Amino acid sequence: MAVTTFDVSDLKRRMQGAINSLKHDLGSLRTGRATPSLVEPIQVEAYGATMPITQVATVSVPEPRLLSIQVWDRGMVAAVEKAIRQSDLGLNPQTEGQVIRLRIPEMNEQRRKEMVKVAHKYAEEARIAVRHVRRDGLDTLKKLEKDGEISEDDGKRQAEQVQKATDQAIADIDSVVAAKEKEIMHV
Repeated sequence: MAVTTFDVSDLKRRMQGAINSLKHDLGSLRTGRATPSLVEPIQVEAYGATMPITQVATVSVPEPRLLSIQVWDRGMVAAVEKAIRQSDLGLNPQTEGQVIRLRIPEMNEQRRKEMVKVAHKYAEEARIAVRHVRRDGLDTLKKLEKDGEISEDDGKRQAEQVQKATDQAIADIDSVVAAKEKEIMHV
């Protein structure tokens, strides 16, 4: 019979993964301010493969509402420009030689509210992921208790630790999304 072990730190690590994923998703949301993370999700057809824009160009922020993309290979400029146009960012690239400039327009109130809704959707997905991790942990504890590998008291104590980790992860998600909402609404 295989001995199943229970490790709260593994559950915390998996919950932190959901939070990190949320931060990455929120980083790609337009806030009306230029940031390199805005274009990171863009994939470029290059050298017979699809790769992130950051592997074919350097992205910088020379002004608060301007992104500058310095494409390393002159032959890749058109592919990078095409990838930007096809992304769902709604930005219009202006090309000068190997430099592509992206002006980030001011967002109106309606667009800001839409972005906040998207941020909340990402947050809910992260909360669901954390709850799945909690459920997995509690299921493992029940199995260990049923198989007699841990006592009922140990099971309850560890279940409380799982719940504390879940509550902390949910609180972290809420604070991350609240900060992003503030950033979107008060640019």
